[in-house]
Amino acid sequence: MLSNNQFSIFEIGDWIKGESRNGELIIGYIESISNLEGVVKVTVVRCDNEEIIGKTIPLLSKQVKLLPAANVTNKEQILFLIDVALSTGDKEWFNELTTKLNSMRQLVIDVKAQKDNHFGETKAGGMRRF
Repeated sequence: MLSNNQFSIFEIGDWIKGESRNGELIIGYIESISNLEGVVKVTVVRCDNEEIIGKTIPLLSKQVKLLPAANVTNKEQILFLIDVALSTGDKEWFNELTTKLNSMRQLVIDVKAQKDNHFGETKAGGMRRF
């Protein structure tokens, strides 16, 4: 049995990477934790065994490792994570990602507008006279 100190690194909602009893790679997030048994229940998002994708399965805590927080840097990564949020039903995460995507889009619009102004274009598309 694991002590609380060893087990306390996990929290509900943490993304983990693990291995099933059959050696299959599992990526998912923690749904619940049993400190007494040293077990985490994980909803599987990716797995070598496609039959368990979407299911919640118990894993011993020693079978899983925390995934590092993702540093999302581009639109494609955000769109992928939005799909994951939708498939897992995580409304809060979906809203967070959508806000981030909209912020990125607004930044692109603002940068383009600044470039247009810098190069002397008017909003009507014509050139300014200097």
